Amino acid sequence: MSALKVMIVDDEKHVRESLQQTLALEDFEIEACESAHDALQRIEANWDGIVITDINMPNMNGVELLERIQAVDSDIPVIVLTGHGNVSLAVEAMRIGAYDFLEKPFSVDVLIETVHRAVEKRTLTLENRSLRRELEASELPGPRIIGRHPAVVRMRALLDKVKDTPADVLINGETGTGKELVARYLHHHSQRRQKPFVAINCGALPETIIESELFGHEPGAFTGANKKRVGKFEYANGGTLMLDEIESMPLNLQTKLLRVLEERKVEPLGSNKQIPLDIRIIAATKEDLRELADKGEFRSDLYYRLNVIQVDIPALRNRKSDIPLLFEHFMAMAAYRYGSEMPSLSEAHAHALANNDWPGNVRELRNVADCFTLLGESRAFGQLAGTNDFTGGQLTLTEQMDHFEESVIRTSLNAHNGVLKDVQASLGIGRKTLYEKMKKFDIDKSQFKQ
Repeated sequence: MSALKVMIVDDEKHVRESLQQTLALEDFEIEACESAHDALQRIEANWDGIVITDINMPNMNGVELLERIQAVDSDIPVIVLTGHGNVSLAVEAMRIGAYDFLEKPFSVDVLIETVHRAVEKRTLTLENRSLRRELEASELPGPRIIGRHPAVVRMRALLDKVKDTPADVLINGETGTGKELVARYLHHHSQRRQKPFVAINCGALPETIIESELFGHEPGAFTGANKKRVGKFEYANGGTLMLDEIESMPLNLQTKLLRVLEERKVEPLGSNKQIPLDIRIIAATKEDLRELADKGEFRSDLYYRLNVIQVDIPALRNRKSDIPLLFEHFMAMAAYRYGSEMPSLSEAHAHALANNDWPGNVRELRNVADCFTLLGESRAFGQLAGTNDFTGGQLTLTEQMDHFEESVIRTSLNAHNGVLKDVQASLGIGRKTLYEKMKKFDIDKSQFKQ
């Protein structure tokens, strides 16, 4: 979970700026609004923040703002600031559900303590909601998307939001990131789960047969068409059709595909009859389709038609905090599949995994986990050492020390669930030093929270 925001709502500029400066020193992410109306434009259910509002404002006062926020999400903590003459309004705000109120003038320490408590409460609320959603998802049959990195959490939230909409989806991701897994997740967690999921790799089929594979054909439609063939569109009717490596589809077929997407009807080769389709199309690509369209190598109208909902899968090198979790999951699966014991992951192994670039992404990680479970350490990690520099190789001493230091910090953050005070105590370093090193290695503490 990313750092929570603190929204300051006050019509007086000098008050907003003073509060903003004070709380910015505590590393809070600040949003400042000069009116209640402006604040309400930014708040929605599951909004990741708390609100500090003055009670005496024009057009809409703090109590009215509180009521409107409660209607959106009743668990958003709202701290009310009041002058001596408005204490009765503050009491009314507490009755309605304000988290706390501070009477002006208040001390900086009291403000900071109150904000910390409110942020803690909101964090716990959002984490509980997230865990509840994950639990509900894990109890359903079908694929699971594993990971706690913010990019993965956001992707999962997007998929859950659109899973039952009829809109087509475009999945972007490097080779091995799990594009088909994401497509299957969408299908199996949607209302279409009882209908077929059909995946076809556009790059693996010869151009001469891909049209027949997709659209089907009647007997005699072309030489060798001796009997009727049901195409993938018709076979997936009611369910989901995944077109993997969509960038490989021939340009002449892209025109026909566009028509099918727009009309939701398919006409088999050699037939004059159109078959109505109730189908979701998921296209997947490892290329930049917009760039290909600009070069004339992909139809721009098809790109815009496919790109209704875009899902970007992060590369494994950009979500390294998930590697231990994924690796243990893959080891458990391999141990079950091969009927063997699940090996333990040492700190040296974790260090090796964290310092690999993983050009093959999650697929490569799974292969190493399988090899480790089945053939042991020397085979799995020996191969890893032969293709990467994590053991030293051509790295300088400074680079090797940086790798080790980053690994130690990540391991401690993981062990202490991202609680920086515990990490400081464990590593014996000060807060400023820890923050500087986390910034140096681009480490986000929220990646490590349970």
